Amino acid sequence: MVATAWEQHCADGWPQFSSPHQGQLMTIDTVISGCVVFYLDSSEGLDDQRMAIVKDCLGDLDELMGALDAESQTYFYRLRELGALLLPAEPQS
Repeated sequence: MVATAWEQHCADGWPQFSSPHQGQLMTIDTVISGCVVFYLDSSEGLDDQRMAIVKDCLGDLDELMGALDAESQTYFYRLRELGALLLPAEPQS
């Protein structure tokens, strides 16, 4: 599932948009992408430190996505879903 989502993310190019948060969004994209590559190359998955980094990135994305246009939101929503796939499911209460 992660590999398929990663292929889709790689196939779509960086969206063209203007935002004061573009640099931060590019960093988040790079960090999550690096964690995906690590996850796919590792038989153990992500370690606790990388999982914490991905969680932080997802939180940052949640804060920033509301200010983006629809095309950009689609790209970053997919990035968010990709990052969420790297994390273990949260227990249901």
